[in-house]
Amino acid sequence: MKILVMNGPNLNLLGEREPSVYGDHSLAAINERLKECAEKNGAEIDFFQSNHEGSIVDKIQEAYGKVDGIVINPGAYTHYSYAIYDALLAVSVPAIEVHLSNINRRESFRRISVTAPACVAQIVCHGFLGYMEAIDLLAGGGPLA
Repeated sequence: MKILVMNGPNLNLLGEREPSVYGDHSLAAINERLKECAEKNGAEIDFFQSNHEGSIVDKIQEAYGKVDGIVINPGAYTHYSYAIYDALLAVSVPAIEVHLSNINRRESFRRISVTAPACVAQIVCHGFLGYMEAIDLLAGGGPLA
């Protein structure tokens, strides 16, 4: 099994950006933990982060036929990127949307995800552990397998 973990805008600043909301782990530190999680699940893992919507769409399209699952935190694109939504639907790869914070208890604009309907699940408010839960689910350790 091969899993692609994708992160959208500003997630490259994790650990520095509003640690009270997003935690104090850097993206590199989270990725190291996710590598360990993938290995325990017998899965290969690749990482991608971009602040650019088109690059995220391109990477989703490139994943077609090459990965078995996608874990995606679209960042702010969650709330308005129909291009990412369309790309996720187009590739027919099971995707799980992850958010470090509880988007349902934040500003009203953050409560709507236009990308989640293209995913098989959404995990919010579990910090970086949400990414690990998504890997477990995609790799067969949960009810989505």
